[in-house]
Amino acid sequence: MPGSFIRTALTGAVILSLVAGPALAQGTARAAYSDYPAKPVRMIVPLAPGGGSDIVGRIVAQALTGLWGQTVVVDNRPGAGSTVGTAIAAKSRADGHTLLVSSSSVAISPALYKALTYDVRRDFTGVTLIASQPSVLAVHPSLAVASLAELIALASSRPGQLPYASAGPGSATHLGTELLKHAAGIDLLHVPYKSAGLATSALLSGEAQVLLTNMASVLPHLGSGRIKALGVSSARRSPLAPELPTIAEAGVPGFEYATWYGMLVPAGTPGPIVERIQGDTAKSIRAPQVRERFSGQGLEVNGNSPAEFQTYLGGELVKWDKLVRAAAIRMD
Repeated sequence: MPGSFIRTALTGAVILSLVAGPALAQGTARAAYSDYPAKPVRMIVPLAPGGGSDIVGRIVAQALTGLWGQTVVVDNRPGAGSTVGTAIAAKSRADGHTLLVSSSSVAISPALYKALTYDVRRDFTGVTLIASQPSVLAVHPSLAVASLAELIALASSRPGQLPYASAGPGSATHLGTELLKHAAGIDLLHVPYKSAGLATSALLSGEAQVLLTNMASVLPHLGSGRIKALGVSSARRSPLAPELPTIAEAGVPGFEYATWYGMLVPAGTPGPIVERIQGDTAKSIRAPQVRERFSGQGLEVNGNSPAEFQTYLGGELVKWDKLVRAAAIRMD
């Protein structure tokens, strides 16, 4: 009887340790990083000020600064289709004090540049998908078209002559327009700039005649007479510009394209810190006043889990690699 009691007690203790051990370890790990962030946080945006990534990054940085009591500093590092800033982030310390906020460019560039010094899958951990938004196809008022069908007809009569602006080689605006060219069967002349903001300025000045860019960059100019908007890239019309048809209904059946913005950290960042950043980011962007700021830019907030974003990012890397191969686009 005493031996049986001892064996039962020992068995219970073993089971308890197996059940409670992992939970205790997780709790201990979280406690070890409970003072995060312990200093100001650097948020690298690998595109120039004025574009969608910059707008999203600054909204999130301001919200997290208020929540954490530590300043989140936006550091714009544009160049080579966002690869310059992304490479800097990849080499940063994996302690949670360097964040990368980028557009879909982070998934597009690996398909375009084969000599990158980083590998997105190997060198980064996805934190969360912050938000996504449709793009607007717009032309300069001097261009004698009033619809997408007319633009397609004009481009078909002048192959490779109509200049379209982008935020740079490998940017979301570049590949989004290449996707449209492929779907519509037209050829446009690519004129790259260093940001979506500069590309928008080029359209406003007439330096470029066509632009497919995120709604945040174009929205302030809708109705100004300085641009002509021909359609939105989403599957449904945007509530911010319900008068604009979708590109699919305007002449390119089945076309759908959205720009997304995500947050990543260098690989090796401790799991509890990744969870803290994701949780606080999701909480911040879902707050009514912050959500309203995003909505005003045509953005739909997300805030999914690190695992969900990592899966989504993997799918995007595969999708854009297939498109780049099919369109035979090369940057190097």
